[in-house]
Amino acid sequence: MALHPVVLCGGSGTRLWPASRPGRPKQFLPLTGPLSSFQETLVRLRGLGAETPVIVTGAAMTEQTWVQARAVGIEPMVLIEPEPRNSGPAAAAAAAFIRDLDAEGVILLLAADHHVGEPGKFCKAAALAAQAAAAGRIVTFGVKPDRPATGYGYIQPGERLGEGVFAVQAFVEKPDLETAKRYVAEGRLWNSGNFAFRADVLLDEMAAFEPQLAKAAEEAVREARRDGGTVCLDPAAFARAPGKSIDYAVMEHTKRAAVVMADFTWSDLGAWPAIRDAGTADGEGNVVTGDAQLVDVKNSLIRTDGPLVAAIGVEGLAIIVDGDSILVCPLDRAEEVKGIAERLKAEGR
Repeated sequence: MALHPVVLCGGSGTRLWPASRPGRPKQFLPLTGPLSSFQETLVRLRGLGAETPVIVTGAAMTEQTWVQARAVGIEPMVLIEPEPRNSGPAAAAAAAFIRDLDAEGVILLLAADHHVGEPGKFCKAAALAAQAAAAGRIVTFGVKPDRPATGYGYIQPGERLGEGVFAVQAFVEKPDLETAKRYVAEGRLWNSGNFAFRADVLLDEMAAFEPQLAKAAEEAVREARRDGGTVCLDPAAFARAPGKSIDYAVMEHTKRAAVVMADFTWSDLGAWPAIRDAGTADGEGNVVTGDAQLVDVKNSLIRTDGPLVAAIGVEGLAIIVDGDSILVCPLDRAEEVKGIAERLKAEGR
């Protein structure tokens, strides 16, 4: 069984403004250590003995993709999306591309912008997922929730299929807060947004539930322009794919869904509180990057790419200095940063 890693490297990370911007989205930033989350994802793959990684990204990010991959000794294949269409078309196009190389190849579909602790545990879970995928399952990695979050899908595990692998009894995307609280109490798992599946199985399920999406993605690969390690998906065909996530397109409908229990530390690094949680805190609960002087500061995140930050007598703040912009907000309101980023975009700034 050959394992083909596919890394989805799109997205803009607007909730991490001002560090994450259209020209340098969050997956290319060193948010939790010396490497970007994209590079950390590639490095984790070394423990799997996998095939050449396939990166799916946009044209504007192609150069950064190559530079950062080569910086960690990886020479990938790069599939270029003509436009962002969400994870469903990206996954289907990658599956069609890999199916042409390996008819029953198992794909490990990973997000480029997630933080995963304990690489050894990740590799063990990925191996279990790959085995279940080879048998025809579409496997997701389930994470035990530490709070009732509304930004994740929830999985109810069913019958045991093998070591650490369970059938999915129910899969629900992004519930409201009260429902999320109930799901956590019931022991449901977060869907981490990382998957394993055979290329042919995913495309069969796509054809069953989203035939237009499957047809458009396969045609985009068939009519693609190829130049060495770069494959430019056909723009006209790809534009006909409905912009749906793989969760809505397949996982909510398929009878083939399974879940591997992920016992490693996981975060989607979706907003500034997640960056603080993934960092190393001082004795007062502060995570500091750059030049800062703190007096009576607690449970805060301070990041600066140059100017000195001095803070006195504050608690639970994000203070982010990046280039020409400064963000100050309570960490518990950091989700609202996306609105600031969207406002600036609308103003052409």
